Amino acid sequence: MNLVVVGSVAFDSIETPFGARERILGGSATHAALAASFFTDVRVVAVVGEDFGKEQFAVFEGRGINTEDVERVAGARTFFWRGTYDFDLSMAHTLDTQLNVFADFRPKLSSPSLACTNLFLGNIAPELQFEVRRQYAESDYIALDSMNFWIESSKDALIRALETVDVVLLNDAEVRLLTGEPNLVRAARKVRDWGASKVVVKRGEYGAALYSEAGVFALPGYPLETVIDPTGAGDSFAGGFLGYLAAHTEQALTDEVYRRAMAYGSVMASFNVEEFGCERVQRLKLSEISERFDDFRKMTLLDEYPLEWLLAR
Repeated sequence: MNLVVVGSVAFDSIETPFGARERILGGSATHAALAASFFTDVRVVAVVGEDFGKEQFAVFEGRGINTEDVERVAGARTFFWRGTYDFDLSMAHTLDTQLNVFADFRPKLSSPSLACTNLFLGNIAPELQFEVRRQYAESDYIALDSMNFWIESSKDALIRALETVDVVLLNDAEVRLLTGEPNLVRAARKVRDWGASKVVVKRGEYGAALYSEAGVFALPGYPLETVIDPTGAGDSFAGGFLGYLAAHTEQALTDEVYRRAMAYGSVMASFNVEEFGCERVQRLKLSEISERFDDFRKMTLLDEYPLEWLLAR
């Protein structure tokens, strides 16, 4: 199966206590698409400027990602973000944001993209998320991500968009801000009451939790000795999670499939943070993903004891 990723493709300039990079490839769609490409075929819908050239497109092509729906605007510049991190890598400090072509972004989906049945609505304006979602059938599998900027500036539009999707992915601060609930269990239930059947709450180094009709499934973050740059970790988690689901949507999406998807999402995020931007993921191998997933499974007893065994006790 295929996954369509709609979101931002950008240049990032990043400084952490462990180094710095200038104008490296970034953006929500970039990180999500690269992570998902290890599990399924991926198509990206985005907009870039004339400064986005063959070197950048080659990163997508190297992972077999289809970019025919990436619009390149002549005479314009690509979305740019500059930020820094202190030793507390959970908090980014934005120094400069230049929307450039992203300010007028209107997703344009080709017939092959509209024919796909799996869609990830990355971090773009909720009104655009809603308009893209309307172009897909009710039976298609749709996931949505957002951020505090849209929650604070377009909350009603965001709620209208998330009412139409299957999965909502937010971090813990975002889901609290959106619902006004300090407790994550109540907050996730409120989002589910609005329409999404599943809510994934990302908690950075502390892992992630899936709230669904089956209850709560939580995983810790994969323990790492080296963390260089957390930019894009949440999008890499989403890409791994949704890429794995997209590879299984022709089958029944059981609780076991969702648990494994959560683990693969955490694994992809763990690779992302080991170097700046997309550097680590660009040279990542399937064998490394498999090895880290196996380590994660042993740490968490994932799949060791199926749900049926627990219920039978």
